[in-house]
This record gives sequence, C-alpha cells and structure tokens, in this order.
Amino acid sequence: MLNRRSVMGLATRRAVALGLAPLGLAALAAKPGAPLPVLGSTLAVPGLTLLDGSVWGPEQARGKVLVVYWWASWCPFCAEQSPHMDALWRAHRRDGLVLLGLSIDKQPAAASAHLKAKGYGFPVAMATQAAAVWPKPRGLPVVVARGRDGKVVFAESGSLFPEDVQGLKNFL
Repeated sequence: MLNRRSVMGLATRRAVALGLAPLGLAALAAKPGAPLPVLGSTLAVPGLTLLDGSVWGPEQARGKVLVVYWWASWCPFCAEQSPHMDALWRAHRRDGLVLLGLSIDKQPAAASAHLKAKGYGFPVAMATQAAAVWPKPRGLPVVVARGRDGKVVFAESGSLFPEDVQGLKNFL
C-alpha cells in the first residue's frame, strides 16, 4: 500500500534514476546517519550552547514535551517545514512545548543568518554539539518528540505536512 512516505521514497529513487541527484534530492535520502529513536525509548537530554551563546540544558525540558528538529539552512524541505515548526513553538511554548533546533550547517554563522533572515525564534544549537547524545538520524528534516515522561512519542525523517507539525501539540 502506498502512503506519503513511500511516495516520497519512490520520488527520491526516481530522481536518482533520472540523474537528478545533483539537485540534492537523492543526496538528502542517501546521507548516512543513525536510525530514528525507537518509540517508547528514553531520550536523554544533553547540555548545549545555543547559537545565541546561551546555555540550554536538561532543566529546560524537564516535565515538558520536547521536540528536537534537525534542519539546515540550505535544505529545501526544511525551508518548507521550518515556518510551521516556528509557529508550533510560538503557539504552544507556554503550554509546555519545548522546541530545540539542531542545525547541520557547516558553519554556525550560516545557521544564525538564516534564522535571523526568516525571523525564527526557536532555540538552535549545532547538531555536532549534540551528536554524542543525539546522533543525527538519516534524512532531513528530522523530528523527534519526547513526552513529558522522557519517552520518545514521535520520530519521523523527511518532510512533514503542516497538519503533522500541528499534530505534535497533541502530545502536550
């Protein structure tokens, strides 16, 4: 049975077959990475320094729903998804939703400039800083949500539809 994930995978395989890999479609799917965390597994929270220089740690996520979002300034799929992630964070941060972006950009300055240009406000650290505790899963963008109890409740690699992003509020 076809679902939206299998259709996206089929599109990526066709991009490779048609020689469209230089456009980046195949490269995003083919990049190596860790598997997604297993639903119900415990997700530890590292201490990180955010792009703005502030310190972010486990206490910011304790007893809250934590959404970890791997993205990049150059990723076209992230460009579609990031405004929805920022809107989710702005609408529900007072309800106990914590969004932490992890940029896979090579340079922090590129990620910071992108966030500023787009007006995004959610906290962001470099993915390399978190890699020991949160190795980047395969694909991009990647979203992992941890419930208030510290267990993984959602893990998806690849673009989410806006209604999927909004659905993350259901874990509050």
